[in-house]
Amino acid sequence: MSVHSARSALDDRIARLRQLAHADTRLEGVLLYGSWTVGEADAHSDIEAYLYIQEDHLADFDGPGFLAQLAPLKLSYTNMYGILAVVFDDLMRGEFHLTPADPGIDEVPTWQGMVHLPRPQDAVLLYRTGRLTQAARQLATFQPPEPVTTAQRLTDELTNWTLMLAHVLARGEIARAHALLHTVIAPQQLQLCRLLCNSTAHWLTPSRALEQDLPDTDRHRYASTTATARDQDVRTAAHNSWRWSRDLAAEAADRWTIHLPHELHEQISSRLNDPR
Repeated sequence: MSVHSARSALDDRIARLRQLAHADTRLEGVLLYGSWTVGEADAHSDIEAYLYIQEDHLADFDGPGFLAQLAPLKLSYTNMYGILAVVFDDLMRGEFHLTPADPGIDEVPTWQGMVHLPRPQDAVLLYRTGRLTQAARQLATFQPPEPVTTAQRLTDELTNWTLMLAHVLARGEIARAHALLHTVIAPQQLQLCRLLCNSTAHWLTPSRALEQDLPDTDRHRYASTTATARDQDVRTAAHNSWRWSRDLAAEAADRWTIHLPHELHEQISSRLNDPR
């Protein structure tokens, strides 16, 4: 399937969702989010939406049954985040929040700084009242994270989690250290890097479009923090990771005058060098 035809398949599925939602009176609103709403969808994109259900129909709304009208389902289950996750017969993925209209719609404006809907009129597929449209409009303007408090939080997080990494390595738990590096520390490094590079559009998933968003130097620094789950490889990556974290923290401190616990940083470096 070509990229164009796959994108057309997503467009068609969204159009079908709009049609089904308008026909189902149990729904008060439907709001799309994700790559399609910011113009970044491609052949590998999924469909993500909030289905706002009227309170008196929550118990009888069959989510999988409703979604099967879009296309046959190969998989349907409630995932680890409590979201209805599906796989359609063409292998397109979907994530759907089955949410009560009250207070669900009222929560939408609180997503400012996390969710960006540059074209709210396209993201709102169904609005039986004006509440959802009005709420979505408040997400039309991108709000980057506030730099000073965000940089302070991220440098503190990197300090804390790298100390844990040092303890885990000292215990000889290489697989756990490997997971800690890649799933906890790396995303926060990339967020701090994005903050310093003024490239925060992909804030919630900071590895997204990394190859296009960040300079070669930072991409190489990130690559040096990755490793196979072998003892020496993980220890080398841990050292590289902490050096990059300290460099990012120093740059942030120069720019925004945040506080860095220098003595603690040196102690962490010593612990990584001599884990006994």
